[in-house]
Amino acid sequence: MPVYVWVGVDGSGRDTKGEIEARDEQTARLLLSRKKIRIKKLKTKPKDLFENISFLQPKVKTKDIVIFTRQLSTMIDAGLPLVRGLEILASQQENPTFKKMLTQIKTDVESGSTFAEALKKYPKHFDRLYRNMVAAGEIGGILDEVLRRLSDYMEKAQALKAKVKSALTYPAIVLAISAVVLSIILIFVIPTFAKMFSEFGAALPTPTMMVITMSNILRSYFFVFIGGFFALYVIFKKYYGTEKGRLVIDKLLLRAPVFGPLIRKVAVAKFSRTLGTLINSGVPIIEALNVAAGTAGNKIVENAIRAVKASISEGRSIAQPLMESKVFPSMVVQMISVGETTGALDAMLNKIADFYDEEVDTAVDGLTSMIEPFMIVFLGGTIGSIIIAMYLPIFKMAAVVGG
Repeated sequence: MPVYVWVGVDGSGRDTKGEIEARDEQTARLLLSRKKIRIKKLKTKPKDLFENISFLQPKVKTKDIVIFTRQLSTMIDAGLPLVRGLEILASQQENPTFKKMLTQIKTDVESGSTFAEALKKYPKHFDRLYRNMVAAGEIGGILDEVLRRLSDYMEKAQALKAKVKSALTYPAIVLAISAVVLSIILIFVIPTFAKMFSEFGAALPTPTMMVITMSNILRSYFFVFIGGFFALYVIFKKYYGTEKGRLVIDKLLLRAPVFGPLIRKVAVAKFSRTLGTLINSGVPIIEALNVAAGTAGNKIVENAIRAVKASISEGRSIAQPLMESKVFPSMVVQMISVGETTGALDAMLNKIADFYDEEVDTAVDGLTSMIEPFMIVFLGGTIGSIIIAMYLPIFKMAAVVGG
């Protein structure tokens, strides 16, 4: 349907403007008059030449979804109907991609779809966890409360993701800078020294010969190395995309020194937060475990959670298969067992998530403080060794001249 841009005066006599979607201009005028808006100007919104080219459109970020969820929760809690809340938020939205999405969701809800069904059209932005919680909230009549929990969950999940990202960003940047600096030295600087030394005709020290050889190899096969790295990346990605590949690599990641314990803590925090939020919102335990397994981020952890689902289907507890998997720490298993026994599993899971969020904080700080001096020593030592190797012949010649 076409979109119309309007300028008018509202019921309070204040100047206002906005956009409205309608079949034609007459329908747009009728809809605005129902809202007690006296129209001064109404025209069709000009079409965006690039609206059908998806990669040129602004992306909908997680932050946009979080703000929308919290605002919609507040509106519903204040007594506004869902359709009215969606309409207000769509009209206020500056991101055209998200605005179009919210407008379509509002139209679908007006047409008789549930909010959860309307969200299914956008699985990339509203994942299975989001849709299941919304469905449970609609059935239980607590949509405002569920949306509030969802926004809290998403904020904490984003914070956790940011912590892990910060732990990996620093070493990645330092390694990238190291690679660039070393490549520049070997490709452009060393050949100048090599040419100068060749004119002396004297035998060069072994370290100097090694650096010159490395420079010659890199200059001769630079594009081969670049192609090789790219090929390795593609092969790794394809292998990781297979079931067996994910199992092998995820198992190695969990056992990796330094990073392994961090990955395990992140997985436990995500599982606990997700499952606790879903159960607290009224999502059935089997479906909650399905969703939690999908958000685990590690195939070994995911398989352990699916084993829990199978166990519950057979009438067993959650704690027993978690203990048998040997993926989750015994403290976590014992706390879950207590939560099951006391009937406060959701509260216990949220306590576990809070505890492991703090553990991730501590682990990230420790990792950063450990990696920083190591990377500085590595970069300084490598470049320093090359410089010393290239100056060795000069020192040798100076000693001969001086003698």
